[in-house]
Amino acid sequence: MKKIDQETVRQILDTANIVEVVSDFVSLKRRGANYIGLCPFHNERTPSFSVSPARGICKCFSCGKGGSPVNFLMELEQMSFQEALRYLANKYHIEIKEREVSDEERRQENERESMWAVNDFALQHFESNLTAHPDGKAIGLAYFRERGINDAMIARFHLGYALDRSNALYEAAKAKGFDEKFLVDTGLCIRNDRGQVYDRFKGRVIYPVHSISGKVVAFGGRTLRSDKQMAKYVNSPESAIYHKSSQLYGLYQAKRAIVERGKCILVEGYMDVISMHQSGVENVVASSGTSLTEGQIRLIHRFAENVTVIYDSDAAGIKASLRGIDMLLAEGLNVKVLLLPEGDDPDSFAQHHTSSQVEDYLSANETDFIRFKTKILMDEAADDPIRRADVINDILRSISLIPDLVKRQVYIAECSRMLGINEESLGLQLSRIASKKAEDDDKRAQRRAAEESLESQPAAPVDDSRDSGFLKGYERNVLRYVVKYALCEFCEEEDGTGNLMPMTVLDYVRAEMKRDGLTFAHPVHSRIMEIVEETAATWPDIYPGILARAEEHRRRFLDKAYADMREQELNVSAINAREAQIKSEADALYRQEIDTAALDYVSRTLCSAPDDDVRRLSTELSIERYQLSKVHTKHTKVESEREALIRLVPRAISELKGAVLDVMIHRLQTRLRALPPGSTDLTVLQEIMRLTALRQEFAHFLGERTITPRKI
Repeated sequence: MKKIDQETVRQILDTANIVEVVSDFVSLKRRGANYIGLCPFHNERTPSFSVSPARGICKCFSCGKGGSPVNFLMELEQMSFQEALRYLANKYHIEIKEREVSDEERRQENERESMWAVNDFALQHFESNLTAHPDGKAIGLAYFRERGINDAMIARFHLGYALDRSNALYEAAKAKGFDEKFLVDTGLCIRNDRGQVYDRFKGRVIYPVHSISGKVVAFGGRTLRSDKQMAKYVNSPESAIYHKSSQLYGLYQAKRAIVERGKCILVEGYMDVISMHQSGVENVVASSGTSLTEGQIRLIHRFAENVTVIYDSDAAGIKASLRGIDMLLAEGLNVKVLLLPEGDDPDSFAQHHTSSQVEDYLSANETDFIRFKTKILMDEAADDPIRRADVINDILRSISLIPDLVKRQVYIAECSRMLGINEESLGLQLSRIASKKAEDDDKRAQRRAAEESLESQPAAPVDDSRDSGFLKGYERNVLRYVVKYALCEFCEEEDGTGNLMPMTVLDYVRAEMKRDGLTFAHPVHSRIMEIVEETAATWPDIYPGILARAEEHRRRFLDKAYADMREQELNVSAINAREAQIKSEADALYRQEIDTAALDYVSRTLCSAPDDDVRRLSTELSIERYQLSKVHTKHTKVESEREALIRLVPRAISELKGAVLDVMIHRLQTRLRALPPGSTDLTVLQEIMRLTALRQEFAHFLGERTITPRKI
């Protein structure tokens, strides 16, 4: 097994664009210098997921998840560090250079990687069976041909065939060296009570299920036999890499079309999706025959605000699915329903109509869900007043789920018109239903909290000592400045000969901590500092290249600005003024480019570190939650944190030193309390008095409004 070398890792990290990577999974909208979207990590209706192209980082300010492109993929797709790097290398067409890993590294490889590998092998095996094996062509391929599926769709959805033999896949996988454990763990094979292993999908056409990033997470198999005793469909079981409630069939193939059209079309089965895609309607996904789940709805909402649910004419099936549509409404989605002509399902309808005919039918016949539900249920209730009253309450319950108050009011007005009931009465009943729902939700939340309180055990802290816990916040405050501004020029120091040399934030923090023999108490803080030191050591190697690029950009700016100026009719005085302005702007751009490179160099490495604790904490420290609004910045020059470092960094260091003194004093006081009653230790008392006086000096220093940093 091989591992990506550091040179390639650096190239991948430098090339990956956070906006482009996140856009593959989340629909983003520009907001100022950043982008926002619905968080892919938790359920939300108001976007709180921010993407900063300048910093190369994303973060949700509700649940806290995010990070660099690598960390984003690892969190979202449950990839390993190496898998995320390979995904990005493939996306940006970067050639991967590898090295052999050690035995220890091989032992540490994630179990998921083995499961991905087994699924990839199975995918190729099933595809090969379909197109190259005589049985596959005669049975599987003939079936898809009979269903009207062309070669392009077979390739796009990676359709396949499992040979009708008890262990064809098992034997092929074992011959290639795959471990039996992972064949069973993925559900490709089953081990019976006697310890025998056999294929799960034998004699079935295969529909692979892909994650959003294109990883094969599961398979669905359809039997071609007419045996009523045999299940028509068999699907992969839940596993470490597959959670059925969080997957939508066809989303990987449909996500770009969904974003472009601003709408997701929801159908039921594999063939519905494939035939719709073949007809040219590509923004289609399927719940794969299961009831719609919250996880699936969240996936849809990440890409579009609008959903059209397609039904065939089966009234029983429609009523069984109404709960799922209520869940779509509760998520804040705009839901429409399309009823196909009698005898058609999405598969057959797409097969017998052209792309334009399908599109025209969709636009002409899709109906708002509330109107659709009202008509369906009221027709069923007929003239029975009790059933009509129940239907009205059911419809109001659906309306109560809609988060947008304006939309609720519009629907109330529409229902009043359709049902012939006073709008005020409907509004009053809606309020009662909403209040009852809120009360029930609160009770359920309280019960869950009580159960979790009884069942859960408190998580072990990073360091359970009082001193380490006390110092944690102070250390993180210092570390935040190091992570964000390590290589930024901060102040100057004398070199011993009277000359002043520039000093970075990292230089200053390192020198101040070394002066008093300080180290970070928390292991993860120490690891981050070590990585910062290692990364900073490589900065001189790339700094000349950054200077050269900045100088080239400065020269191009000057050339263009001077060329534009020459086309203007200016007098000598105006020319001189404009030349000075151009030079000033060019110098500012030059300094900004260098400063930006310095800002990003360390934090980008930390936020893409393979160490989970380092990566998560670095991401948290790198991102500022709030930005000043335009109201505060339009007419007022507000000092940025970058400009205030000359005050903030020394203060953070002094606060840490003061906290360390508190710890030392506390330890000495503990020693005194441990002495026998009536006895004392003058040496300890004197040390406490000395440290207390020193602590008071720090308190006085920190109390000053203006702090001048000491020069080293």
